[in-house]
Amino acid sequence: VQLQASGGGLVQAGGSLRVSCAASGRTFNSYVMGWFRQAPGKEREFVAAISRNGGTYYADSVKGRFTISRDNAKNTVYLQMNSLKPEDTAVYYCAAGSSGGDYYAPWGYDYWGQGTQVTVSS
Repeated sequence: VQLQASGGGLVQAGGSLRVSCAASGRTFNSYVMGWFRQAPGKEREFVAAISRNGGTYYADSVKGRFTISRDNAKNTVYLQMNSLKPEDTAVYYCAAGSSGGDYYAPWGYDYWGQGTQVTVSS
């Protein structure tokens, strides 16, 4: 599986942004899809995940502000980010993993996209 993230950019605090991740291959709907982020000098952290049947999981820091969704017909997963804060600034990575792994940890995923930069100005 190859993953291509897009949609990052610069936005003011309180604004919204949607990042997308397009996957190659015909088995997209068999994977758990996740979003992680990494800010300079910090470890990669879990943001959100969506299971094969659409179950969603969020980090406490984004719950109520971010929404993850998937379109299996388009082999794409989305992360809608609202009420953005400067502390959301990071490179956002999408990832794909087999069901049964740890949704919340990077080691639960087998494939990673290249990342897209999201910058929130105050």
